[in-house]
Amino acid sequence: MINVRVYGILMNDNKDVLVADELIKGKFYTKFPGGGLEFGEGTRDCLKREFQEEMNLEVTIGEHLYTTDYYQPSAFNPAHQFLAIYYKVHPVEPVILPVRTLPFFNDVAELEDVFTRTGAIEAFRYIPFEQFSEESVSLPTDKILAKLLKAQ
Repeated sequence: MINVRVYGILMNDNKDVLVADELIKGKFYTKFPGGGLEFGEGTRDCLKREFQEEMNLEVTIGEHLYTTDYYQPSAFNPAHQFLAIYYKVHPVEPVILPVRTLPFFNDVAELEDVFTRTGAIEAFRYIPFEQFSEESVSLPTDKILAKLLKAQ
């Protein structure tokens, strides 16, 4: 089975990079916002839907940045192949979701509050571009994209 994921690179006016800190299967990961392609959906529509669901944010999809071009097993199910597609995204409206400055969560109470409100453990934050690197993200394909962003 192939798991297709679509991610968006959103940078604010200061060129800070938006990332998502998520608790997935008991481990914390820092990744780019986005998610899984659903049957019958195009990649750009998927990304618009994901930003709407996760951030209540309408975006336009810009330039295609990268698609994995090698075999990558899924980090969560080694029997599945992982295919990641990355685009630049641009907010159509101001980002109103709380965006953090520190990774993950301050304490268990905050983590429980986020889960109660959203049904997920996910928080968003900007990383200043000067500090952003492939070490800023957790997943192998995100590291490749981070390296490409820094090289531009």
